[in-house]
Amino acid sequence: MNVTAPPINWAGLAPAIIVLGAGVLGVLVETFVARRARLITQATLAVLAILAAGVAVVVRWDGLSLPGDGAPIAGLTEDPFALAAQGILLIIGFLAVLVMADPTTVGDSAFTAQAADRPGSAEESESIHAQWRTTEVFPLTLFSLAGMMLFALASDLVSLFVALELISLPLYIMTATARHRRLLSQEAALKYFMLGAFASAFLLMGAALLYGFSGSVTYSDIAGAIAMGSVAGMDWLLLAGVVLVTVGLLFKVAAAPFHAWSPDVYQGAPTPVTGFMAAGVKAAAFLALIRFYYVIAGNLGWDLAPFLWAVAALTMVVGTVVGVVQGDVKRMLAYSAIAHAGYMLIGLLALSVAGIQSLLFYALAYGVATIGAFGVVALVRVGHDGAAGAEATDLESFKGLGRHHPWLAGAMTVFLLSFAGIPLTSGFIAKFELFVSGVGGGATGLVVLAIASSAVTAFFYMRLIVLMFFHTPQDGRVVVVESMGPSLSAIGMAVILTVVLGVVPQAVLMLLSNAAMLVP
Repeated sequence: MNVTAPPINWAGLAPAIIVLGAGVLGVLVETFVARRARLITQATLAVLAILAAGVAVVVRWDGLSLPGDGAPIAGLTEDPFALAAQGILLIIGFLAVLVMADPTTVGDSAFTAQAADRPGSAEESESIHAQWRTTEVFPLTLFSLAGMMLFALASDLVSLFVALELISLPLYIMTATARHRRLLSQEAALKYFMLGAFASAFLLMGAALLYGFSGSVTYSDIAGAIAMGSVAGMDWLLLAGVVLVTVGLLFKVAAAPFHAWSPDVYQGAPTPVTGFMAAGVKAAAFLALIRFYYVIAGNLGWDLAPFLWAVAALTMVVGTVVGVVQGDVKRMLAYSAIAHAGYMLIGLLALSVAGIQSLLFYALAYGVATIGAFGVVALVRVGHDGAAGAEATDLESFKGLGRHHPWLAGAMTVFLLSFAGIPLTSGFIAKFELFVSGVGGGATGLVVLAIASSAVTAFFYMRLIVLMFFHTPQDGRVVVVESMGPSLSAIGMAVILTVVLGVVPQAVLMLLSNAAMLVP
């Protein structure tokens, strides 16, 4: 029997292969490299892999118009949109790895000494005394990042599911590796795993229904079946399948009412992992939603629009109202992320090149500011007679931060202003472009609600700024640990990018406009 191998454009997969290959090497590092050298080895390997993948993305971007490029990749599609999406995810991954790699001056990174130790046991005490570190998080991060990159390329439902699992499984493990409050961390991981399994089940069921409708799992074939018209009485199969796949992806962006996992997981996970999760998973899921919606679901027009309108409105309301009453900064940022997911759904509903461009820019601007904000949170610790303990995440702990650590408080202020959409920050440009595309796409009502939501969310951002600069610090209650360099570099780069993208965004917007080539 002759078997014909599928055509695979290996060059188009180069960026993801580099990251995956580095992840495999990271597993070998855990086996063969001495413990004392693992942190620097793993961090260096991860950073170099991400930089090399970035170079590969640039090379592919420059050569995409050459004859023979853009060939099939067996369930994946390489196009300008996919390359731009991979570039954004690599920037997020690079900043996240820097934050993870910082052991700080007190030598206790955010990760437990050894994940297998039972919390509070003698084994855990011995591991801490031996100054061990859970460096497995670096290959896990690379595997998850590679899944995010493939997520944006997925052009059939099988590839979409495989990429989803590649993203999620490492994150379930990483969520349970917090150095402090380990039981809370493990509880968060269990919740994330259980609800993530529901998300996967929804996506799989939707894929099965769409296969039953069209006889194919490929986006283009499903879109062709929709265009030709379905068998009489089978419209429900198509609509149910599209809704279920969409729900599976909405779980990952933490859109209401599929957001229940988000606040608990953000609070319980190690803070660097929270930043990577909040920025990377949200960006990857929306980038996957763009391709699915614009190629398949957009053909359903007003049949699907009421569902997405309702989800977008509910997401903005939940993220805004519940976020106002939060007293924990990580939970506050979690509900902030939920509100931002509602804003980003407006770009999805715009169904235009401007909508795609605005979503790409929003993913970049929000992702950079999110990594920076959680990088700051990771350095603010509970004080125990001058010694640093767990992250001090209650809002009261940030009182007077600007007096003793003005640079750190200033960086946090830049990120909060960007979340609020204040001019001269990337968040303002991102929201402006998104809302303009929403009005152009007929979603004016949602844009009005989003503007009102932004005004309310500005309250809890400004509340934190006031606490940092206009209140007296509580001496001894909080300790700010010094960065060994990586976190400081990541926060500094995030500040620069947030300001530059807010002051001179034209070049990036033009680049992303060229990438927005998905409208059928």
